[in-house]
Amino acid sequence: MAEFRRVYGAAPWHLLLLAGCFAVTGWIALRLAGEASALRMLLWFLGAVIAHDLVLFPVYASLDRVLRRAPGRGGAPSPLNHVRVPALGAALLFLIYLPGILGLGDGTYVAATGLAPRTMVGRWLAVSGALFAASALLYAVRRLAGRAR
Repeated sequence: MAEFRRVYGAAPWHLLLLAGCFAVTGWIALRLAGEASALRMLLWFLGAVIAHDLVLFPVYASLDRVLRRAPGRGGAPSPLNHVRVPALGAALLFLIYLPGILGLGDGTYVAATGLAPRTMVGRWLAVSGALFAASALLYAVRRLAGRAR
């Protein structure tokens, strides 16, 4: 077992889990191969990978590095997680409500609900602002509590 771990670099269960993931991915790829929109889905996936790996990852990794260099001084809390958490919440809300925020799919929305679509960009910005404001308030409270000690 130690020899396997030395050669492979991880436990055997890791290899089994990875093989299972590849099997599921292969099955999905075979199911999508016959779809008329398979090429569009592949292009969307490749575009998302390129946009994330070449654009977004360097941006948020650089911001994270800057935040890591700003530790709390004199017992004050670090601002790192007070920026990370609301940013993650805003990003997840953006991904979930992307068509509504960008105004896409209005015809589908009308067909499904019978209601006129309303733009969600203002709501998303308001919720994101509230997340950052609540986090900033919590950070200020924690800093003041740290100074009081």
